[in-house]
Amino acid sequence: MAQNDLMSNAEDVADQFLRVTKQYLPHVARLCLISTFLEDGIRMWFQWSEQKEYIETTWGCGFFLATLFVLINLLGQLGGCILILSRNFVQYACFGLFGLIALQTVAYSILWDPKFLMRNLALGGGLLLLLAESRSEGRSMFAGVPTMRESSPKQYMQLGGRVLLVLMFMTLLHFDTSFLSILQNLVGTALIVLVAIGFKTKLAALTLVIWLLAINVYFNAFWTIPAYKPMHDFLKYDFFQTTSVIGGLLLVVALGPGGVSMDEKKKEW
Repeated sequence: MAQNDLMSNAEDVADQFLRVTKQYLPHVARLCLISTFLEDGIRMWFQWSEQKEYIETTWGCGFFLATLFVLINLLGQLGGCILILSRNFVQYACFGLFGLIALQTVAYSILWDPKFLMRNLALGGGLLLLLAESRSEGRSMFAGVPTMRESSPKQYMQLGGRVLLVLMFMTLLHFDTSFLSILQNLVGTALIVLVAIGFKTKLAALTLVIWLLAINVYFNAFWTIPAYKPMHDFLKYDFFQTTSVIGGLLLVVALGPGGVSMDEKKKEW
């Protein structure tokens, strides 16, 4: 009984949070989600020579192709961010960013690093949720026109987005025997399973946002490291990637889990 009361109180707090932030939450979510692309595009500008030299040396592709790679990443990421924030051609911007994630996964050999691969897939999950949101906005323009309860592409985008987002948390699990690590792993695993299957989704996603935000600020505090040290760039990369996943989770909080979820099935029961 006490557990039910606690869960009910937690859901009431989450609902109250959503009512207060309803107008602002999707905007904050989108800004967080594209933050890693924005930071990476700006970094391509300020580290133009270093990035070009890395690609040219690693792949032996020559000056022209290395320059083209950096230029595509710079313009593609900054252009995609501008389109998403201005709410113009959002679907095309998302597909472009999907392509850049795939390109960088190959170019920087992320494909062979499970940790960074899972984080890139989590970024893709956030973009899937953004695509689902853009489809919702497109249909809202035709209010009053009879439609199906929910389009299959949108609900499967939301499902795919939820499942991919939780991959970020797989990279945060610590496999040691300390009590704190075991507790963190158990609670974190329970929350990511709830988000993935769509049960108590908004509450679970909001809890993960708070947890991930705390971890991000504590462990990825790149501003405390001098800019000339390699660890500064490493922590900065991690910080903005994690912020993007936070944005994806905020979209889950704002939009709900979609049709393929236990929360939605409960309504039918």
